[in-house]
Order: sequence, then C-alpha cells, then structure tokens
Amino acid sequence: MSLQVYGISNCGTCKKAFQWLAANHIEYEFIDTKAQPPDRPTISNWVQTLGSKPMRNTSGQSYRALGEEKQTWTEEQWITAFAQDAMLLKRPLFVKDGEAVMVGFKDAAIAELAQA
Repeated sequence: MSLQVYGISNCGTCKKAFQWLAANHIEYEFIDTKAQPPDRPTISNWVQTLGSKPMRNTSGQSYRALGEEKQTWTEEQWITAFAQDAMLLKRPLFVKDGEAVMVGFKDAAIAELAQA
C-alpha cells in the first residue's frame, strides 16, 4: 500500500493523524501543501473522487476571505480556487495507491482505510 498524506506540518488535525499513523505502524509519505502545492490535474482528480464540498477548509482565513459568491461556485470554480490557494484544502487529505480516499481525520475512518 502506498499512502500519501497532504497537509501542513503545523496543522493540529494533521498532527493527530501523524500520531495515529505512527502508533499503528502505518507508513506514509507526507506532502506539505504549503511547500509543494498540488497541481490542478491532481486537484481535479481529487474533486472527481471526493467532491469539492468535503475538501473545503471552511474554518480557514482563505475560505472566509472568498466572500458569499463561493456559495454558488461550480466544481470547476472550486478546482481553480484550490489550485490557486492550497490553504483552501481541508487537511489532512489521504491518497492511497494514487487515489484520494479521505479528507479530514477520524480514528475509525482511518482504521478502515488502513485495513482495506
């Protein structure tokens, strides 16, 4: 199994995920989205798999700065926004064997992911 975790190193939710992965001896590759923002085709694939709504970091400053028009955006508009500002992406985002499988962190959900 190849597991990549996209996020930022100082994110509290990412830190919880890293601790859980380490405690459960699950190997992963961390990709810091600040240092290495994902490209548009990658984000487009993620949105096709997960949808744009679960991928939105609604608690971040970047999201709040978008204004009310974001409520009516299409998937394409979200893909463009995510590609322009990786801070709009909810963290962590898990990619297993090249396919986005989960965004955010919940112990039970990641345990299921690790078993599959």
